[in-house]
Amino acid sequence: MSQKITIQDFYGKILGWIDVDDRGNKTVQQFAGPIVGYYRKSDNVTTDFYGRIIARGDVTASLLMK
Repeated sequence: MSQKITIQDFYGKILGWIDVDDRGNKTVQQFAGPIVGYYRKSDNVTTDFYGRIIARGDVTASLLMK
């Protein structure tokens, strides 16, 4: 069963969502709709929309803080 986590700023404005699948992989989506990145648990890397590695580890929420 997947889980959807809402990410908000200090004032409560929704910045986007992180969808977590059953395997622990994550998809990051901005409030306006576009997907901005992914986290692959098996490789322990966070990538941008184009598949370029952003960081080793899970930094998915930081993709919404641009």
